[in-house]
Amino acid sequence: MSARTATLTRRTKETDIVLTLALDGEGKTQIATGLGFADHMLTLMSFWAGLDLTLTCQGDLDVDAHHTLEDVGLCLGEALAEALGDKAGVARVGAAKVPMDEALVEVVVDLSGRPYLVYDDAPIPAQVAGEEKDVWREFFKSLAFRARMNLHIRYEYGVNGHHLLEAAFKALGLALKQAMTRTGGRVPSTKGSLD
Repeated sequence: MSARTATLTRRTKETDIVLTLALDGEGKTQIATGLGFADHMLTLMSFWAGLDLTLTCQGDLDVDAHHTLEDVGLCLGEALAEALGDKAGVARVGAAKVPMDEALVEVVVDLSGRPYLVYDDAPIPAQVAGEEKDVWREFFKSLAFRARMNLHIRYEYGVNGHHLLEAAFKALGLALKQAMTRTGGRVPSTKGSLD
C-alpha cells in the first residue's frame, strides 16, 4: 500500500504556509498558526483523525484571523485531496456526534468529489477566543471546497463557544477517520470515480 501523504506550501501577501500531512499517522502534530486557539483545534482534529500534521503559518494577524484561517483551510483541504488520490478503497462517508460538557455537535462527511458545506452555527457566541465566529465558517468552507467533500456541521446545542468548536473539531476528526479508512480496493461509487 502506498503512503497517503502530501506536502505543500502557499505564499501570498496575506499568508505564508508550509504543511505536511500523513493520513495514516498517530495523531502527532507540530502546529503554529500564530493563533493559539486554532492550533488547539487543529491538534484535536488531527488526534481524533489519526493524522500526522506539521503546519506553520505566518499570516497578517495585524488585520485579523480571517486570512490565516481561510488559507489554512485551503491548504489542509488541498493536502487531504492530494493524499487521498483517487480514493480507491476508502469508506468515503463518515459521521460523528461529540459532546463537550453542555455542547453537542454532529459532523458528517462524504469524500464525494463534490464540494459542499452545510454549517449551522446558531448557538456559537458572536466572538470566540477574541475573534468573530464567522472566521470558523470560512475555515470549514475552505477545507470542504479544497478537499472536494461534502461537510455538514450542526451545532445542536451549547453555550460556551470553546466547547462548541472543540466538539466540532473532535467530531470532524472522527468523521474523517471513518471516511478515510481503507476498506478494500475499489472506488466507492457506482460511477466508478469520485470526481
